[in-house]
Amino acid sequence: MHPLRPPSQTTTAARVRLSTIAVTCLLALSAALVAMPVRANAPEPVLSAALQGKQVVGNARLRVWGFEVYDARLFADTDFDSARYAEQPFALELSYLRNFKGPDIAERSINEMRDLESIAPAQAEPWLATMSRLFPDVKKGDRITGVHRPGRGAVFYLNDRLLGEVADERFSRLFFGIWLSPKTSQPAMRETLLQKVARTP
Repeated sequence: MHPLRPPSQTTTAARVRLSTIAVTCLLALSAALVAMPVRANAPEPVLSAALQGKQVVGNARLRVWGFEVYDARLFADTDFDSARYAEQPFALELSYLRNFKGPDIAERSINEMRDLESIAPAQAEPWLATMSRLFPDVKKGDRITGVHRPGRGAVFYLNDRLLGEVADERFSRLFFGIWLSPKTSQPAMRETLLQKVARTP
């Protein structure tokens, strides 16, 4: 178009149509953003936020055949009752005293969970795959903390960083049962961990 020539009616109409389309797109995008659901009860992005309001109510060290494996700390309310552990919010921190591979941690965990309750292969296999994906290799001094959210599942952190969650109530009950269930394979450790809170025999 010549710089001194006034725009034709056709050009003006085209510009109006383009402006209308742009405004329509912006309105649609705004509506989509407003309507976009915010995920309820999303995990806290860092461990320090997830532990707010909780305090250490127990600690214990796991030793196997004379080897020190990890220190465990239980974070909960002061009235935490181990008889109803699956119904209450809490966190369990494992501070590793040796290096371990993530897949080995996952494998050990699923075997311990199987000892507490029968788990069908169709359920155990995806749980194992999920843990193998979530749990990293750890070195001495690393901490993996699991946060139990009643009715929702478990959230895991490496040191203070979010690893991910398993949104499965039964998984969470059995996973934390490794330490808190009366059927645990380490009753002496459970006794030490829970000695300051109400607990079942």
